[in-house]
Amino acid sequence: MDMLKAAGSRKVVGTKQVIRAIKAGTVSKVYVCSDADTFIYQQVVRAAEAAGIPCVRAASMKELGMICGVDVPTAAAGLLKA
Repeated sequence: MDMLKAAGSRKVVGTKQVIRAIKAGTVSKVYVCSDADTFIYQQVVRAAEAAGIPCVRAASMKELGMICGVDVPTAAAGLLKA
């Protein structure tokens, strides 16, 4: 989680953006919240596994949103490749 906080603009926030970045091959690590909707959680995890990208489980959507610097709870975030 510290890597995500220190990433600055090298991250994507939100389920749609994370899945897009996974498909584009621009993400090195994915963070997904265990308290997210089950469908969303599974969608992100499956996409990451299919692409061979490590997936880290975050504690809560509220916490992930704060770490990413957004004012809303966030179900998923991704760390972009350097």
